[in-house]
Amino acid sequence: MTDHTFDLVVLGGGSGGYAAALRAAELGKTVALVEKDKVGGTCLHRGCIPTKALLHAAEVADTAREAAAYGIRATLEGIDAAGVRSYREGIVAKKYKGLEGLVKARGITVVTGEGRLEAGPAVRVGDDVYRGTDVILATGSYSRTLPGLEIGGRILTSEQALELDEIPSSVVILGGGVIGVEFASVWHSFGVDVTIVEALDHLVPNEDLSLSKGLERAYRRRGIQYSLGVRFQSATQTVDAVTVTLEDGKTFTADYLLVAVGRGPATAGLGYEEAGVALDRGFVVADERLRTGVPHVWAVGDIVPGLQLAHRGFQQGIFVAEEIAGLSPVVIPDAQIPKVTYSHPEVASVGLTEAQAAERLGADGVVAYEYNLAGNGKSEIIGTSGIVKVVREKDGPVLGVHLIGDRVGELITEGQLVVGWEAHPEDIAPFIHAHPTQSEALGEAFLALAGKPLHAL
Repeated sequence: MTDHTFDLVVLGGGSGGYAAALRAAELGKTVALVEKDKVGGTCLHRGCIPTKALLHAAEVADTAREAAAYGIRATLEGIDAAGVRSYREGIVAKKYKGLEGLVKARGITVVTGEGRLEAGPAVRVGDDVYRGTDVILATGSYSRTLPGLEIGGRILTSEQALELDEIPSSVVILGGGVIGVEFASVWHSFGVDVTIVEALDHLVPNEDLSLSKGLERAYRRRGIQYSLGVRFQSATQTVDAVTVTLEDGKTFTADYLLVAVGRGPATAGLGYEEAGVALDRGFVVADERLRTGVPHVWAVGDIVPGLQLAHRGFQQGIFVAEEIAGLSPVVIPDAQIPKVTYSHPEVASVGLTEAQAAERLGADGVVAYEYNLAGNGKSEIIGTSGIVKVVREKDGPVLGVHLIGDRVGELITEGQLVVGWEAHPEDIAPFIHAHPTQSEALGEAFLALAGKPLHAL
């Protein structure tokens, strides 16, 4: 057995883990980063980046298909599955190479192998033990399934869906959250017959109701089918197809079933509980400053209850590195972390929904305003519909910003700043947005809430 000593040992090289390692190294710490696969984790290799590459390919297909509407003569001959895969893998490879170079430049020691937490604190990898003054747990998440629903054959998770070497003719997607609606968007653009099955009453059910209804209308217009409010009962597969049965007896048959019912914390069998780290339903129990119950052991990312987002992992990793260094960073609550669903149309939000705000302040204490993108010149130019919805406390700050429409994910950072800084619409109204941009739609909503609408009544 060989012992290695570092200021910081990070278990898991995904978004939260590598962000912590990079920031700690920047602050002068010696860092070991333990990763069983590739640095970058699910987001870079099997999640955010490859799926967004697919979504861009889908957008290109839609643009070619609809080119005549813009006076452009073009035809869509078909989808080259191998070509799309090559494009996607090329993007991932470039980003991975860049990340490897960044990690190396910061002097971080990357340990390849499966790590296990031990008292000390320390992380064991094979016969080697990496002891740290501090240890950060950042082991990420895995694709969940439902009891009795076995993954395999024609029943896929998102990771396996990415690896398909064909464009199926039909797919049923179990789950109408972010992953489900994004894959539905891609496949429909590729010519696939798609049906989403969501047990709750709306698609993207964690969003403001206006956005959920807006996405449902958009998907209905696109021809994406969905079943809402009825639970999944069973799935059976043959060599050629999968049949999904719901609790009301309705059935759907397709080439594949994509199981997109969320992600679970990857904490089992890693020595957490044996080392004294408490778990709750598999998630690591940590306080608001991300300390576990074991001194000098911290947790970040998807294993911490809350939003499972790569940029939340980045934020938490940076936070813990700075906390260890004694910089006393500011705690950012989940409500101030932006969410984006990269479907067509996109959905983006930050802060409280109207319902959440009303629950907190009472219906009379909340004012909400919706600006329709039909009034926005740039949205009309790019051919998107949608809304900007801003929720404020009556005579008080903006509490939430909610957007639906193509490319609105690029606008949500302004919403994050407004919500995070507790700005009032009256504070923002004087700052007129560049014309013509989609950001003007946000500006119009702020102007209206400030009592001086410009391009709205």
